[in-house]
Amino acid sequence: MPRPAQVIRPAIEPGRRVAAVSDIHGNLPFLKGILEKIQFTPDDVLIIVGDLLEKGRDSLATLRYVLELQKTHTVYTLCGNCDYIDRMFLEGGKPDDAFSIQMNRRYGSPADYASVDEELWPILSEFWRERSVLMQMAAEIGAVPRHMEDLPALRSALLERFPEETGFLLGMPHILEAGNFIFVHGGVPREDCLEELTAYGCMKNDDFMGQGHSFQKWVVVGHWPVTLYNRAIQRSAPLIDEKRHIASIDGGCVLKVDGQLNALLIPDICGDEMDCVWYDGLPEAAALDPQAPSADPLNIRWSDSVVEVLGEEGDCVQIRHPASGRTLWLPQDFVSTWRDGRTHTEDATDYALPVSPGDRLSLVRQTRRGLLVKKNGITGWYYGRIKYDKE
Repeated sequence: MPRPAQVIRPAIEPGRRVAAVSDIHGNLPFLKGILEKIQFTPDDVLIIVGDLLEKGRDSLATLRYVLELQKTHTVYTLCGNCDYIDRMFLEGGKPDDAFSIQMNRRYGSPADYASVDEELWPILSEFWRERSVLMQMAAEIGAVPRHMEDLPALRSALLERFPEETGFLLGMPHILEAGNFIFVHGGVPREDCLEELTAYGCMKNDDFMGQGHSFQKWVVVGHWPVTLYNRAIQRSAPLIDEKRHIASIDGGCVLKVDGQLNALLIPDICGDEMDCVWYDGLPEAAALDPQAPSADPLNIRWSDSVVEVLGEEGDCVQIRHPASGRTLWLPQDFVSTWRDGRTHTEDATDYALPVSPGDRLSLVRQTRRGLLVKKNGITGWYYGRIKYDKE
């Protein structure tokens, strides 16, 4: 039987400020950065809308930071599909149930872990050790597994040596409902009878905003980076659909070179007002020259990231994007060959942003062909002059 969703309904007082963040993915500097930026205090409520861990390099440190934070502050952490990988392993399921997901991310095709070979496992183990809270815990006690038969002993060791951390992972709920809001990592098909929904369907719910749902309450989700919703504009800022009452807040933290950690600020859980603040850790500058937006921009996303290299010029590379037939210049480090043997690019765009003198810009990349920048959570190119804050 599929696991049912675990729903919590905490009593959050009206008028108490709520900050919702999602998809931190083990990026502790970004988590600290956004909490400092919003001036988070014990009077506030923090709701982490899933995927606290995995993919980033500070998963264990991030977990411990949240464990300490919740001792003095009100913090609720929901389970995301990436957190669920760790939970599956700790609950004693077959190793391949959890580890195959990691294999798919690394190698792009399904794998049968019952027959994993002696050469492949050490490679995977090294990758996962860098990115996973479980492998970071294993490394801390000198128990990093080298073979599949090591996994049962590892599970027992982690449960024994890290009771606070593993207890936190095993206890994560899937949905939080309070006041006029429902928080869930991936999404929900309805807003009633939430306990009847399947846990995994709530965590792994791709393209939620494209499914046509509308709600009476506000449904706040992460999971699906907002840039995936737009074929033209590369976006990291939250998407707020006031007609359908959906807020999608995954800003691509860790996953995107221009990614940011978004905070949805709700002044009253029983109301409809909200504001957005984000942190991206990028240097900021002021624009000195005006620039008009370019027409018909392109947003290359991970789902259509295959490109062909046409040439190089200094720190830039010219590529052709077969899916659109377009040719554009990108920073050279955006392009690489994947294990599938094809050339791929990071999320990329040819959009020239609309800019006025004095506009605040975050610098993503400085190239000889122009500046890749962000303005108000939108990424694009700027070909004018800038003045850094420290100049």
